[in-house]
Amino acid sequence: MPDELAGLTDEELEGRVAAIRADMRPLEQKLARLRADRDVLLTEQRRRQRTAHREQRASLKTGMREGRFPTIAELVAGGDDDPLEEFVYNLKTGGEVRLGFPGARKQTLTFTDGVQTAQAGDLAEAGRLYAAGWEHGSPGRPGVRVHFPGTRQERLVPADEVYARDRQAPA
Repeated sequence: MPDELAGLTDEELEGRVAAIRADMRPLEQKLARLRADRDVLLTEQRRRQRTAHREQRASLKTGMREGRFPTIAELVAGGDDDPLEEFVYNLKTGGEVRLGFPGARKQTLTFTDGVQTAQAGDLAEAGRLYAAGWEHGSPGRPGVRVHFPGTRQERLVPADEVYARDRQAPA
């Protein structure tokens, strides 16, 4: 084809380009309509996802108020021996969090006796520390260390403001 094009005049070359552009115009218009239709559908899909997330979070907060989900303080005092990974943790605002430090492989609870700290990787160890008089947090910094999944953002919150629900149970 390059050899064939070399023999064309400038006017013939411009004519071919104009013909191809004319052939492309209806396809480009159809593609623009298809993209607009796709964008409308994607917008509706995102709206429904936001609504479902908002309803799920509201349901979760209602369950917290009704006492269906125990707080971390209640779990530790209750004497369970489950691993911390058996539960999904939420703040009282409904946001999901993980226990311990961001980037850690396992979730942990930190306890202090006022001088030293200890990490509990399951509720049995947490219960033993609590029964021995240790408190949630580190010396001078009471609370449960939580972080938001997928982020490095962490904070300390009171143990009665972090709720636990069984990982297999519906929200």
